[in-house]
Amino acid sequence: MLSVQILYSMNIVLLGYMGCGKSTIGRRLAERLKLRFFDLDELIEEQEGQQISELFASKGELYFRKTEAEVLRSFVAENDNFVLALGGGTPCYANNMDFLLEQHLKTVYLKAQLKTLVERLRDQKEQRPLISSFDESELTEFIAKHLFERRFYYEKAGLHYSVEAQVIEQSVMALEKQLF
Repeated sequence: MLSVQILYSMNIVLLGYMGCGKSTIGRRLAERLKLRFFDLDELIEEQEGQQISELFASKGELYFRKTEAEVLRSFVAENDNFVLALGGGTPCYANNMDFLLEQHLKTVYLKAQLKTLVERLRDQKEQRPLISSFDESELTEFIAKHLFERRFYYEKAGLHYSVEAQVIEQSVMALEKQLF
């Protein structure tokens, strides 16, 4: 059995709007720090046996948000030495952000400007059912509204990191420096 030596003992939670790079940066950061990487949406899909979009369609947002909070709390209670990427809305519901802060986890807001998010998400619309039917102006308005509503929760994070104008590896190295 292959064992991985853990470089750091820490639990890092990445949050921010969809398209900011939580999963991509999270995987690379975990690899670099020799921590395990988890994506909350993937954990929910595994538990529920269906994709997030299917879960929303079949059981509704209320059921999803309740399940999301339960999976988050259970995961944090049962795991250590990890990087966890949250869904974009996770910090905004069920007192999840306050819960994370109470657990003394390293919370990191991956911050991207509206223009950057629109550019990234425009190319990912097929994989993101929430925005798949929007034209560019509707997409911009939707993201701007969400950012306004969610900023309060995102900004509670202990660390804010701008993901603008850097390649992934530069972001990961810079974020590592800020964490330590």
